[in-house]
Amino acid sequence: MTLTLDDIKAAAGRVAGHIERTPCRFSRTLSEITGAEVWVKFENLQFTASYKERGALNKLLQLTDAEKKRGVIAASAGNHAQGLAYHGQRLGIPVTIVMPRGTPFVKVQQTRDFGAAVVIEGDNYDAAHQHAISLRDSHGCVFVHPFDDEDIMAGQGVIALEMLEDAPDLEVLPVPIGGGGLIAGVATAAKALKPDIRVVGVEPAMYPSFTARMRGVNAPCAGQTIAEGIAVREVGKLTYQNARPLIEDVLLLEEPFFERAVALYCNVEKTVAEGAGAASLGALLAFPERFRGKKCGLIITGGNIDPRLLASVLTRELVRAQRLVSLRIVGDDRPGLLATVSAVIGRHGANIIEVAHNRLALDVPAKGAEFDILVETRDAQHTQEIMDALRAEGYPPRAV
Repeated sequence: MTLTLDDIKAAAGRVAGHIERTPCRFSRTLSEITGAEVWVKFENLQFTASYKERGALNKLLQLTDAEKKRGVIAASAGNHAQGLAYHGQRLGIPVTIVMPRGTPFVKVQQTRDFGAAVVIEGDNYDAAHQHAISLRDSHGCVFVHPFDDEDIMAGQGVIALEMLEDAPDLEVLPVPIGGGGLIAGVATAAKALKPDIRVVGVEPAMYPSFTARMRGVNAPCAGQTIAEGIAVREVGKLTYQNARPLIEDVLLLEEPFFERAVALYCNVEKTVAEGAGAASLGALLAFPERFRGKKCGLIITGGNIDPRLLASVLTRELVRAQRLVSLRIVGDDRPGLLATVSAVIGRHGANIIEVAHNRLALDVPAKGAEFDILVETRDAQHTQEIMDALRAEGYPPRAV
């Protein structure tokens, strides 16, 4: 362990006034849902909508005049790129970002809008990283690693100082782990200020890089996760050695819990969280017994989620809650049938979103038709009432 509380306090002094001192607020509704006492740190309120600004700025502010003139370079497809680009532009430091092919155009454009030179190279992050290293060597830039750097970790650790100022009685901090920079900084600060506080890591089940190193195994890290911000194949060496002695455990989170957490932040707190940003709340939903009755500090690490993905997540949550259900009805293909069915649904207060006819399904009589009716209801009980009413009218439905 080489990172210290003094490093983090020094970082706090440097970045003060240059970043948002984001609020840490008690959430009564999330507390009722999870059974824990939930305090939320809104890092999605940073200008680039992510905590990554903190570490990037702390690094930039410590460069020598000669290093600032040479500029900095990094490999990133997300929040690190934007944080580094934004503060580099503010400080007059040239920034180059290497992004892999396939990076969403909106992220490329946002990084360029902050004044960075963007180089598209490599089919994945590892290839982009290697290209950034080669450009550093040939151009003399300063390489700024997204997580495996003590200045970066110290900047991220300032979050814990602020959280314990606002909520000094916190008992547990579930913290997302990607490369490990956030948890290393947060754990160092929190455990130094309050030795009995518990720090628990949270990883996507598809990318258990920290867990694999803890257990000394080679675990596959691959797959499409909504938490792409922490989908890292290999945790940092410096971050691991600083974080491992300070954390209690690492929890592996399946995809539905990331989705539920994103939807809850949107519906309950009226705030936008990306998949990785909602990981700590997802942990409370997936492992309630680990946190029940405890004062838990959750960090919304970022809010940079594609609008289409957010819309999909919110719609899928309606399906999970059976507030959006597709009912299949097989009946005679005669005039008035759909009107009768619609009237039954309408009388019981549900809303028809979409209707699809299928006359060619072989399990439907030649003189019959199959109807898939997408219905919006209040909740699962209301859905059941609609189905019972249709059955009573002679049109037994089944949910599909």
